[in-house]
Amino acid sequence: MTDSPAVVSVTGLEISVPGGPTLLAGAGLTLRSGRITALTGPSGSGKSTLLRAVIGDLPDGARVVSGSVDVLGHDVLALPEDRLRALRRHRVAYVGQDPGSALDPRMRVRQLVAETAADPSPRAVRNLLAECLLPVADGLPDRRPGALSGGQQRRVALARALARRPDVLLLDEPTAGLDTALRDEIAGLLRHLAAGRGLAIVLACHDPALVERCADDVVDLGPAAARTAPGPTAALPARAAALPARGGPGPGLAAEGLVVTFTQRGRSHRALAGVGFAVAPGEATGVIGPSGSGKTTLLRVLAGLQRPDAGCLTLDGRALPALARRRGRAERRRVQLVPQNPLGALNPARTVGATLARPLRLHRAAARSEQADRVAELLGQVGLPADFARRYPHELSGGQRQRVSIARALAPGPDVLLCDEVTSALDPGTAGAVLELLTRLRAERGLALVLVSHELHLVATHTDTVHVLEAGRVTAAGDTGRTLPVVG
Repeated sequence: MTDSPAVVSVTGLEISVPGGPTLLAGAGLTLRSGRITALTGPSGSGKSTLLRAVIGDLPDGARVVSGSVDVLGHDVLALPEDRLRALRRHRVAYVGQDPGSALDPRMRVRQLVAETAADPSPRAVRNLLAECLLPVADGLPDRRPGALSGGQQRRVALARALARRPDVLLLDEPTAGLDTALRDEIAGLLRHLAAGRGLAIVLACHDPALVERCADDVVDLGPAAARTAPGPTAALPARAAALPARGGPGPGLAAEGLVVTFTQRGRSHRALAGVGFAVAPGEATGVIGPSGSGKTTLLRVLAGLQRPDAGCLTLDGRALPALARRRGRAERRRVQLVPQNPLGALNPARTVGATLARPLRLHRAAARSEQADRVAELLGQVGLPADFARRYPHELSGGQRQRVSIARALAPGPDVLLCDEVTSALDPGTAGAVLELLTRLRAERGLALVLVSHELHLVATHTDTVHVLEAGRVTAAGDTGRTLPVVG
Protein backbone atom coordinates (compact mmCIF):
# COMPACT_ATOMS: atom_id res chain seq x y z
CA MET A 1 0.00 0.00 0.00
CA THR A 2 2.97 2.34 0.41
CA ASP A 3 3.12 2.92 -3.35
CA SER A 4 -0.63 3.57 -3.75
CA PRO A 5 -1.38 6.99 -5.23
CA ALA A 6 -1.65 9.94 -2.85
CA VAL A 7 -5.22 11.16 -2.23
CA VAL A 8 -4.04 14.18 -0.23
CA SER A 9 -0.83 16.09 -0.84
CA VAL A 10 0.15 19.16 1.18
CA THR A 11 3.43 20.84 0.27
CA GLY A 12 5.30 23.70 1.99
CA LEU A 13 2.15 25.09 3.61
CA GLU A 14 2.54 28.27 5.65
CA ILE A 15 -0.50 29.90 7.27
CA SER A 16 -0.47 33.06 9.35
CA VAL A 17 -2.70 35.80 10.68
CA PRO A 18 -1.69 39.18 9.18
CA GLY A 19 -0.09 41.20 11.92
CA GLY A 20 -0.43 38.19 14.21
CA PRO A 21 1.02 34.73 14.77
CA THR A 22 2.22 32.14 12.28
CA LEU A 23 -0.15 29.19 12.72
CA LEU A 24 1.67 26.74 10.47
CA ALA A 25 5.19 26.95 9.06
CA GLY A 26 6.20 25.01 5.92
CA ALA A 27 4.16 21.88 6.66
CA GLY A 28 3.93 18.85 4.39
CA LEU A 29 1.55 15.88 4.46
CA THR A 30 0.82 12.93 2.17
CA LEU A 31 -2.17 10.61 2.68
CA ARG A 32 -2.74 7.33 0.85
CA SER A 33 -5.77 5.06 0.69
CA GLY A 34 -5.76 2.27 3.26
CA ARG A 35 -3.14 3.94 5.46
CA ILE A 36 -3.29 5.83 8.77
CA THR A 37 -1.07 8.86 9.31
CA ALA A 38 -0.55 10.41 12.76
CA LEU A 39 0.19 14.11 13.21
CA THR A 40 2.23 14.67 16.35
CA GLY A 41 3.95 17.64 17.96
CA PRO A 42 3.51 19.86 21.01
CA SER A 43 0.41 21.91 21.65
CA GLY A 44 0.36 24.90 19.31
CA SER A 45 2.51 23.30 16.59
CA GLY A 46 -0.28 23.56 14.01
CA LYS A 47 -1.82 20.09 13.91
CA SER A 48 -5.43 21.30 13.96
CA THR A 49 -4.66 24.09 11.50
CA LEU A 50 -3.19 21.58 9.04
CA LEU A 51 -6.26 19.33 9.29
CA ARG A 52 -8.60 22.26 8.68
CA ALA A 53 -6.49 23.40 5.71
CA VAL A 54 -7.11 20.02 4.04
CA ILE A 55 -10.85 20.84 3.93
CA GLY A 56 -10.22 24.48 3.00
CA ASP A 57 -11.42 25.80 6.37
CA LEU A 58 -8.84 28.28 7.61
CA PRO A 59 -9.17 29.95 11.03
CA ASP A 60 -10.86 33.38 10.95
CA GLY A 61 -8.47 36.05 9.70
CA ALA A 62 -5.81 33.55 8.63
CA ARG A 63 -4.35 33.39 5.14
CA VAL A 64 -2.07 31.08 3.18
CA VAL A 65 1.36 32.63 2.76
CA SER A 66 2.77 29.81 0.62
CA GLY A 67 2.29 26.17 -0.29
CA SER A 68 -0.37 23.98 -1.89
CA VAL A 69 -3.16 21.62 -0.80
CA ASP A 70 -4.31 18.95 -3.27
CA VAL A 71 -7.21 16.70 -2.21
CA LEU A 72 -8.49 13.97 -4.53
CA GLY A 73 -7.18 15.89 -7.54
CA HIS A 74 -8.61 19.25 -6.46
CA ASP A 75 -6.70 22.38 -5.47
CA VAL A 76 -8.66 23.01 -2.27
CA LEU A 77 -7.35 26.55 -1.85
CA ALA A 78 -8.73 27.54 -5.26
CA LEU A 79 -12.03 25.61 -5.31
CA PRO A 80 -15.28 27.63 -5.65
CA GLU A 81 -17.41 27.53 -2.50
CA ASP A 82 -20.08 25.21 -3.96
CA ARG A 83 -17.55 22.60 -5.10
CA LEU A 84 -15.71 22.84 -1.77
CA ARG A 85 -18.98 22.16 0.08
CA ALA A 86 -19.66 19.15 -2.16
CA LEU A 87 -16.15 17.79 -1.46
CA ARG A 88 -16.70 18.10 2.29
CA ARG A 89 -20.19 16.63 2.11
CA HIS A 90 -19.38 13.51 0.10
CA ARG A 91 -15.67 12.68 0.02
CA VAL A 92 -13.76 14.24 2.93
CA ALA A 93 -15.01 13.97 6.52
CA TYR A 94 -13.60 15.96 9.44
CA VAL A 95 -14.15 15.41 13.18
CA GLY A 96 -12.78 18.33 15.19
CA GLN A 97 -11.20 18.42 18.61
CA ASP A 98 -14.43 19.62 20.23
CA PRO A 99 -17.02 17.52 18.36
CA GLY A 100 -19.77 18.14 20.90
CA SER A 101 -19.99 21.79 19.83
CA ALA A 102 -20.80 20.65 16.26
CA LEU A 103 -23.76 18.49 17.33
CA ASP A 104 -27.14 20.24 17.18
CA PRO A 105 -28.35 20.12 20.81
CA ARG A 106 -31.99 19.89 19.67
CA MET A 107 -31.54 16.76 17.56
CA ARG A 108 -31.49 13.16 18.74
CA VAL A 109 -28.50 10.94 18.05
CA ARG A 110 -30.27 8.89 15.37
CA GLN A 111 -31.29 12.10 13.58
CA LEU A 112 -27.78 13.51 13.76
CA VAL A 113 -26.35 10.43 12.05
CA ALA A 114 -29.17 10.02 9.52
CA GLU A 115 -28.78 13.68 8.52
CA THR A 116 -25.40 13.01 6.86
CA ALA A 117 -25.87 9.34 5.92
CA ALA A 118 -25.70 7.88 2.43
CA ASP A 119 -28.12 5.26 3.85
CA PRO A 120 -30.34 6.97 6.47
CA SER A 121 -32.43 3.87 7.26
CA PRO A 122 -32.90 3.11 10.99
CA ARG A 123 -31.08 -0.22 10.64
CA ALA A 124 -28.05 1.37 8.92
CA VAL A 125 -27.88 4.17 11.52
CA ARG A 126 -28.12 1.70 14.39
CA ASN A 127 -25.40 -0.52 12.87
CA LEU A 128 -23.11 2.48 12.40
CA LEU A 129 -23.55 3.59 16.02
CA ALA A 130 -22.72 0.08 17.16
CA GLU A 131 -19.66 0.01 14.87
CA CYS A 132 -18.49 3.19 16.63
CA LEU A 133 -18.71 1.34 19.96
CA LEU A 134 -21.84 3.09 21.23
CA PRO A 135 -24.50 1.23 23.25
CA VAL A 136 -27.67 1.10 21.16
CA ALA A 137 -29.88 -1.04 23.42
CA ASP A 138 -30.23 1.44 26.29
CA GLY A 139 -31.98 4.27 24.45
CA LEU A 140 -28.87 6.18 23.41
CA PRO A 141 -30.09 6.70 19.80
CA ASP A 142 -33.03 8.70 21.19
CA ARG A 143 -30.94 10.95 23.46
CA ARG A 144 -29.82 14.45 22.65
CA PRO A 145 -26.14 15.50 22.87
CA GLY A 146 -26.62 17.13 26.30
CA ALA A 147 -27.45 13.72 27.77
CA LEU A 148 -24.22 12.14 26.46
CA SER A 149 -20.76 12.02 27.96
CA GLY A 150 -17.91 13.77 26.16
CA GLY A 151 -16.61 10.42 24.92
CA GLN A 152 -20.04 9.45 23.60
CA GLN A 153 -20.37 12.79 21.78
CA ARG A 154 -17.00 12.14 20.15
CA ARG A 155 -18.14 8.73 18.88
CA VAL A 156 -21.45 10.12 17.61
CA ALA A 157 -19.44 12.70 15.64
CA LEU A 158 -17.31 9.85 14.23
CA ALA A 159 -20.47 7.98 13.21
CA ARG A 160 -21.75 11.12 11.43
CA ALA A 161 -18.47 11.38 9.56
CA LEU A 162 -18.49 7.73 8.50
CA ALA A 163 -22.16 7.85 7.51
CA ARG A 164 -21.32 9.82 4.36
CA ARG A 165 -18.90 7.07 3.24
CA PRO A 166 -15.93 9.38 2.65
CA ASP A 167 -12.63 8.63 0.94
CA VAL A 168 -10.61 10.68 3.46
CA LEU A 169 -11.18 10.86 7.23
CA LEU A 170 -9.59 13.65 9.30
CA LEU A 171 -9.64 13.21 13.10
CA ASP A 172 -8.44 15.72 15.69
CA GLU A 173 -7.61 13.98 18.99
CA PRO A 174 -10.10 11.13 18.37
CA THR A 175 -9.55 9.44 21.75
CA ALA A 176 -9.48 12.51 24.00
CA GLY A 177 -11.79 11.86 26.95
CA LEU A 178 -11.92 8.10 26.35
CA ASP A 179 -10.75 5.43 28.77
CA THR A 180 -7.87 3.12 27.86
CA ALA A 181 -10.08 0.20 26.83
CA LEU A 182 -12.13 2.41 24.49
CA ARG A 183 -8.97 4.00 23.11
CA ASP A 184 -7.69 0.58 22.14
CA GLU A 185 -11.05 -0.33 20.58
CA ILE A 186 -11.09 2.93 18.59
CA ALA A 187 -7.55 2.13 17.39
CA GLY A 188 -8.83 -1.25 16.21
CA LEU A 189 -11.82 0.39 14.52
CA LEU A 190 -9.55 2.81 12.64
CA ARG A 191 -7.36 -0.06 11.45
CA HIS A 192 -10.52 -1.87 10.29
CA LEU A 193 -11.75 1.23 8.43
CA ALA A 194 -8.42 1.77 6.70
CA ALA A 195 -8.08 -1.85 5.64
CA GLY A 196 -11.74 -2.72 5.03
CA ARG A 197 -12.98 0.48 3.42
CA GLY A 198 -9.69 1.68 1.96
CA LEU A 199 -10.00 4.97 3.83
CA ALA A 200 -7.10 7.40 4.01
CA ILE A 201 -7.05 8.44 7.68
CA VAL A 202 -5.08 11.17 9.42
CA LEU A 203 -5.30 11.83 13.13
CA ALA A 204 -3.81 14.62 15.21
CA CYS A 205 -2.78 12.98 18.44
CA HIS A 206 -0.89 13.50 21.71
CA ASP A 207 -1.32 9.87 22.76
CA PRO A 208 1.85 7.88 21.97
CA ALA A 209 0.07 4.59 22.73
CA LEU A 210 -2.60 5.30 20.09
CA VAL A 211 0.06 6.30 17.54
CA GLU A 212 1.98 3.09 18.20
CA ARG A 213 -1.14 0.92 17.93
CA CYS A 214 -2.61 2.18 14.69
CA ALA A 215 -0.41 4.57 12.68
CA ASP A 216 1.39 3.50 9.51
CA ASP A 217 3.11 6.88 9.09
CA VAL A 218 3.97 9.70 11.50
CA VAL A 219 4.40 13.40 10.67
CA ASP A 220 5.91 15.41 13.55
CA LEU A 221 5.17 19.14 13.32
CA GLY A 222 7.23 20.08 16.36
CA PRO A 223 10.84 21.29 16.27
CA ALA A 224 13.31 18.71 17.44
CA ALA A 225 13.94 20.59 20.70
CA ALA A 226 10.24 20.52 21.55
CA ARG A 227 9.61 16.84 20.91
CA THR A 228 8.57 14.96 23.99
CA ALA A 229 10.68 12.14 25.30
CA PRO A 230 9.08 8.69 25.16
CA GLY A 231 6.78 7.66 27.95
CA PRO A 232 3.86 9.64 29.35
CA THR A 233 5.32 9.98 32.84
CA ALA A 234 8.83 11.16 32.00
CA ALA A 235 8.22 14.82 32.81
CA LEU A 236 5.95 14.31 35.81
CA PRO A 237 7.01 14.99 39.41
CA ALA A 238 6.89 12.42 42.16
CA ARG A 239 3.64 12.41 44.12
CA ALA A 240 3.71 15.05 46.83
CA ALA A 241 3.46 13.00 50.03
CA ALA A 242 3.57 16.11 52.23
CA LEU A 243 0.16 17.34 51.06
CA PRO A 244 -2.77 16.87 53.43
CA ALA A 245 -4.16 13.35 53.55
CA ARG A 246 -7.87 12.68 53.44
CA GLY A 247 -9.54 12.63 56.84
CA GLY A 248 -13.07 12.22 58.10
CA PRO A 249 -15.96 14.66 57.59
CA GLY A 250 -14.79 18.25 57.71
CA PRO A 251 -14.42 21.40 55.67
CA GLY A 252 -14.48 21.26 51.89
CA LEU A 253 -16.96 20.38 49.16
CA ALA A 254 -19.21 17.36 49.72
CA ALA A 255 -22.24 15.71 48.16
CA GLU A 256 -24.59 13.03 49.39
CA GLY A 257 -27.12 10.86 47.57
CA LEU A 258 -26.86 12.59 44.19
CA VAL A 259 -29.34 11.34 41.60
CA VAL A 260 -29.54 12.64 38.02
CA THR A 261 -31.86 11.13 35.42
CA PHE A 262 -32.15 12.11 31.76
CA THR A 263 -35.41 11.23 30.00
CA GLN A 264 -35.87 11.12 26.23
CA ARG A 265 -38.97 9.85 24.42
CA GLY A 266 -40.20 8.03 27.49
CA ARG A 267 -36.85 6.31 28.12
CA SER A 268 -34.93 7.17 31.27
CA HIS A 269 -31.19 7.01 31.69
CA ARG A 270 -29.81 7.37 35.21
CA ALA A 271 -26.52 9.25 34.94
CA LEU A 272 -25.94 9.37 38.72
CA ALA A 273 -27.52 6.91 41.16
CA GLY A 274 -27.05 7.90 44.81
CA VAL A 275 -23.51 9.23 44.48
CA GLY A 276 -21.59 10.47 47.51
CA PHE A 277 -18.49 12.61 47.16
CA ALA A 278 -16.09 14.69 49.27
CA VAL A 279 -12.89 16.66 48.80
CA ALA A 280 -11.12 18.55 51.60
CA PRO A 281 -9.03 21.75 51.40
CA GLY A 282 -5.58 21.07 50.00
CA GLU A 283 -6.61 17.61 48.82
CA ALA A 284 -6.64 16.26 45.27
CA THR A 285 -9.11 13.56 44.39
CA GLY A 286 -9.40 11.75 41.10
CA VAL A 287 -12.67 10.71 39.48
CA ILE A 288 -12.19 7.81 37.11
CA GLY A 289 -14.36 5.32 35.27
CA PRO A 290 -15.33 4.30 31.74
CA SER A 291 -16.77 6.76 29.25
CA GLY A 292 -20.42 7.41 30.06
CA SER A 293 -20.12 6.45 33.73
CA GLY A 294 -21.27 9.86 34.98
CA LYS A 295 -18.00 11.69 35.66
CA THR A 296 -18.83 14.88 33.75
CA THR A 297 -22.39 14.90 35.14
CA LEU A 298 -20.96 14.75 38.67
CA LEU A 299 -18.70 17.75 38.02
CA ARG A 300 -21.57 19.72 36.48
CA VAL A 301 -23.68 19.06 39.58
CA LEU A 302 -20.85 20.17 41.87
CA ALA A 303 -20.39 23.33 39.78
CA GLY A 304 -24.11 24.14 39.90
CA LEU A 305 -24.69 23.64 36.17
CA GLN A 306 -26.92 20.55 36.49
CA ARG A 307 -29.75 20.31 39.01
CA PRO A 308 -29.84 16.88 40.70
CA ASP A 309 -33.16 15.07 41.05
CA ALA A 310 -32.18 14.17 44.60
CA GLY A 311 -29.29 14.67 46.99
CA CYS A 312 -27.60 17.63 48.63
CA LEU A 313 -24.37 19.65 48.42
CA THR A 314 -22.40 21.26 51.21
CA LEU A 315 -19.44 23.65 51.27
CA ASP A 316 -17.55 23.75 54.58
CA GLY A 317 -20.49 22.03 56.22
CA ARG A 318 -23.08 24.56 55.02
CA ALA A 319 -25.80 23.80 52.49
CA LEU A 320 -24.75 24.82 48.97
CA PRO A 321 -27.56 25.72 46.53
CA ALA A 322 -27.89 23.20 43.71
CA LEU A 323 -27.76 25.79 40.90
CA ALA A 324 -24.97 28.33 40.44
CA ARG A 325 -27.44 31.15 39.80
CA ARG A 326 -28.83 30.59 43.32
CA ARG A 327 -25.38 30.78 44.90
CA GLY A 328 -23.94 33.95 46.32
CA ARG A 329 -20.94 35.71 44.79
CA ALA A 330 -18.52 34.17 47.31
CA GLU A 331 -19.91 30.65 46.72
CA ARG A 332 -19.60 31.04 42.96
CA ARG A 333 -16.04 32.30 43.32
CA ARG A 334 -15.02 29.43 45.56
CA VAL A 335 -16.07 26.60 43.18
CA GLN A 336 -14.76 26.85 39.62
CA LEU A 337 -15.01 24.40 36.69
CA VAL A 338 -12.61 23.77 33.82
CA PRO A 339 -14.81 22.05 31.20
CA GLN A 340 -13.78 19.22 28.92
CA ASN A 341 -14.35 21.20 25.70
CA PRO A 342 -12.96 24.74 26.04
CA LEU A 343 -13.91 25.86 22.51
CA GLY A 344 -17.59 25.90 23.42
CA ALA A 345 -16.87 27.64 26.73
CA LEU A 346 -14.73 30.56 25.47
CA ASN A 347 -16.54 33.54 23.97
CA PRO A 348 -15.26 33.81 20.36
CA ALA A 349 -15.87 37.58 20.37
CA ARG A 350 -13.57 38.22 23.35
CA THR A 351 -9.80 38.30 23.37
CA VAL A 352 -7.96 36.08 25.81
CA GLY A 353 -7.15 39.16 27.87
CA ALA A 354 -10.82 40.17 28.10
CA THR A 355 -11.78 36.60 28.96
CA LEU A 356 -9.34 36.49 31.88
CA ALA A 357 -10.10 40.03 33.05
CA ARG A 358 -13.84 39.35 33.34
CA PRO A 359 -13.66 36.99 36.37
CA LEU A 360 -11.08 39.30 37.97
CA ARG A 361 -13.63 42.10 37.69
CA LEU A 362 -16.76 40.11 38.60
CA HIS A 363 -15.18 38.57 41.69
CA ARG A 364 -13.18 41.69 42.60
CA ALA A 365 -9.98 39.65 42.52
CA ALA A 366 -7.84 42.55 41.22
CA ALA A 367 -8.12 46.33 41.01
CA ARG A 368 -8.66 47.69 37.49
CA SER A 369 -5.13 49.12 37.44
CA GLU A 370 -3.71 45.68 38.27
CA GLN A 371 -5.75 43.60 35.84
CA ALA A 372 -3.32 43.68 32.91
CA ASP A 373 -0.46 42.49 35.11
CA ARG A 374 -2.66 39.82 36.66
CA VAL A 375 -3.73 38.57 33.20
CA ALA A 376 -0.06 38.29 32.17
CA GLU A 377 0.67 36.41 35.40
CA LEU A 378 -2.18 33.95 34.80
CA LEU A 379 -0.99 33.30 31.25
CA GLY A 380 2.53 32.70 32.51
CA GLN A 381 1.27 30.24 35.11
CA VAL A 382 -0.24 28.02 32.40
CA GLY A 383 2.77 28.33 30.11
CA LEU A 384 1.52 30.93 27.62
CA PRO A 385 3.27 34.19 26.61
CA ALA A 386 1.79 37.48 27.84
CA ASP A 387 1.08 38.62 24.27
CA PHE A 388 -1.53 35.87 23.95
CA ALA A 389 -3.82 38.32 25.74
CA ARG A 390 -4.41 39.96 22.34
CA ARG A 391 -5.46 36.74 20.61
CA TYR A 392 -8.96 35.36 20.05
CA PRO A 393 -9.93 31.70 20.71
CA HIS A 394 -9.88 30.83 16.98
CA GLU A 395 -6.21 31.88 16.86
CA LEU A 396 -5.27 29.26 19.45
CA SER A 397 -4.66 25.54 19.24
CA GLY A 398 -6.86 23.18 21.23
CA GLY A 399 -4.19 22.79 23.89
CA GLN A 400 -3.72 26.55 24.15
CA ARG A 401 -7.47 27.05 24.54
CA GLN A 402 -7.44 24.45 27.30
CA ARG A 403 -4.73 26.38 29.15
CA VAL A 404 -6.68 29.63 28.78
CA SER A 405 -9.70 27.84 30.24
CA ILE A 406 -7.59 26.73 33.22
CA ALA A 407 -6.27 30.29 33.68
CA ARG A 408 -9.82 31.68 33.64
CA ALA A 409 -10.90 29.23 36.35
CA LEU A 410 -7.87 30.19 38.48
CA ALA A 411 -8.44 33.95 38.03
CA PRO A 412 -10.94 34.50 40.90
CA GLY A 413 -8.83 32.49 43.35
CA PRO A 414 -11.10 29.47 43.89
CA ASP A 415 -11.01 27.14 46.86
CA VAL A 416 -12.20 24.16 44.79
CA LEU A 417 -11.14 23.55 41.18
CA LEU A 418 -13.12 20.99 39.17
CA CYS A 419 -11.08 19.76 36.18
CA ASP A 420 -12.78 17.69 33.47
CA GLU A 421 -10.15 15.97 31.31
CA VAL A 422 -8.01 19.13 31.32
CA THR A 423 -4.93 17.33 29.97
CA SER A 424 -6.61 15.45 27.11
CA ALA A 425 -5.62 18.10 24.52
CA LEU A 426 -2.10 18.66 25.92
CA ASP A 427 1.17 16.99 25.04
CA PRO A 428 2.72 15.05 27.96
CA GLY A 429 5.26 17.75 28.81
CA THR A 430 2.66 20.52 28.94
CA ALA A 431 0.25 18.29 30.88
CA GLY A 432 2.93 17.65 33.47
CA ALA A 433 3.70 21.38 33.76
CA VAL A 434 0.03 22.30 34.23
CA LEU A 435 -0.46 19.66 36.91
CA GLU A 436 2.72 20.78 38.66
CA LEU A 437 1.16 24.26 38.81
CA LEU A 438 -2.03 22.88 40.34
CA THR A 439 0.01 20.83 42.82
CA ARG A 440 1.87 23.98 43.85
CA LEU A 441 -1.39 25.91 44.29
CA ARG A 442 -2.68 23.13 46.51
CA ALA A 443 0.34 23.51 48.75
CA GLU A 444 0.36 27.34 48.72
CA ARG A 445 -3.37 28.11 48.89
CA GLY A 446 -4.96 24.94 50.21
CA LEU A 447 -6.72 24.55 46.83
CA ALA A 448 -8.93 21.45 46.62
CA LEU A 449 -8.54 19.77 43.24
CA VAL A 450 -11.00 17.38 41.59
CA LEU A 451 -9.42 15.70 38.57
CA VAL A 452 -11.57 13.75 36.11
CA SER A 453 -9.23 11.79 33.86
CA HIS A 454 -8.77 8.58 31.94
CA GLU A 455 -5.00 8.95 32.27
CA LEU A 456 -4.42 6.78 35.31
CA HIS A 457 -0.71 7.62 35.51
CA LEU A 458 -1.65 11.29 36.09
CA VAL A 459 -4.25 10.35 38.69
CA ALA A 460 -1.69 8.13 40.44
CA THR A 461 0.91 10.89 40.50
CA HIS A 462 -1.20 13.92 41.36
CA THR A 463 -4.05 12.81 43.63
CA ASP A 464 -4.38 11.69 47.25
CA THR A 465 -7.73 9.93 46.91
CA VAL A 466 -9.85 8.55 44.10
CA HIS A 467 -13.55 7.97 43.38
CA VAL A 468 -14.36 5.21 40.88
CA LEU A 469 -17.63 5.62 38.94
CA GLU A 470 -19.36 2.87 37.00
CA ALA A 471 -22.85 3.21 35.52
CA GLY A 472 -23.57 6.24 37.69
CA ARG A 473 -22.51 4.66 40.99
CA VAL A 474 -19.38 5.03 43.12
CA THR A 475 -18.00 1.49 43.20
CA ALA A 476 -14.80 2.31 45.10
CA ALA A 477 -13.34 5.30 46.93
CA GLY A 478 -10.27 5.79 49.06
CA ASP A 479 -6.54 6.41 49.07
CA THR A 480 -5.17 6.54 45.53
CA GLY A 481 -2.24 4.26 46.28
CA ARG A 482 -4.51 1.50 47.56
CA THR A 483 -7.49 1.96 45.24
CA LEU A 484 -5.86 2.37 41.80
CA PRO A 485 -3.96 -0.97 41.82
CA VAL A 486 -7.30 -2.74 42.47
CA VAL A 487 -8.99 -0.80 39.65
CA GLY A 488 -6.13 -1.26 37.20
